[in-house]
Amino acid sequence: MASGLLHKFLHLTSFRSPFLRAAVPSVAAAFALQTAVGVPSILARTERFYDASGSATFLAVTVLSLYLPGLRARAAASLAGAAAKPPLPSLLSLVGGGNAGGLHWRQVALSAAVVFWSVRLGSYLFRRVLQEGHDSRFDTIRHSPSKFTGAFVGQATWVSLCLMPVLAVNSVPPAMLAAVPLRLTDVLGLALFVGGFAFEIVADRQKDRWLQQRREKLHDEPFMTSGLWSRSQFPNYFGECALWTGIATTAAGVLVTRPVQLGLGFSGGLAGKVFALAASFVSPAFVTFLLLKVTGVPLSEKKYDKKYGHRQDYQQWKRDTPKFFPKLF
Repeated sequence: MASGLLHKFLHLTSFRSPFLRAAVPSVAAAFALQTAVGVPSILARTERFYDASGSATFLAVTVLSLYLPGLRARAAASLAGAAAKPPLPSLLSLVGGGNAGGLHWRQVALSAAVVFWSVRLGSYLFRRVLQEGHDSRFDTIRHSPSKFTGAFVGQATWVSLCLMPVLAVNSVPPAMLAAVPLRLTDVLGLALFVGGFAFEIVADRQKDRWLQQRREKLHDEPFMTSGLWSRSQFPNYFGECALWTGIATTAAGVLVTRPVQLGLGFSGGLAGKVFALAASFVSPAFVTFLLLKVTGVPLSEKKYDKKYGHRQDYQQWKRDTPKFFPKLF
């Protein structure tokens, strides 16, 4: 029965556009997974699994998009009554050396980047909420079913928009990607991802160590102003935005090329290139907007201004420390 439902779903989403064939099932999966976690969480009025479910959804949707073409090929073979189904492509079998049945290294690299990020962030946030017992962001919404529902819908939307550049690259036939040699945007984008990822990890670890030392009475500082937090008021958010910009840069650099445009079903004209840029950079644009204008900075500033706004040292730190982009000297 499950196999039949899968075949029907793949048939219903078998659009002419390669991008839609990858994006629609992936986005549907994101909302389905968030619904599966959201309903019991809302009924139990707990946010314990909210962040973990977000990271798990990133992981699941990324892997799904990577293997969707293979799943479609296997479903088609099954419907045709073929004795043997084509194997799913191997991560170790990269297109390029005459191997037409594998994945392209750009698909593997960008998908792996999301997997590493989602596992690291999900485990970090889940461990934090277990240690603290609650997440203060949900203090005013966990008892409101409509607002709590909005949080899970928002998370599904976050996953969908952030993954757009990866979904776009994974929707391209690997042979088309193999026709594009290594580009500067490949190197620049992946370097930006690694740098942003490292920046975020270091910022989080510095904050964790500072909090642990305060719990152990090794210092009595009320707020953190050392390490990367002396360079930026929100260095973890800067790293987050930087890593998604890196993914978008690598994706956009190859998506605008003529072979890949043809693989997406475009002619290589202006409309196709505008679409490629929009699909790529909607990810960092949405993350930056979310962190700077909606959930990240506004909520943190409101909380800390209320607690420490009367302190002169806090006001001086805010004046001397850039809010987002770290100062170099």
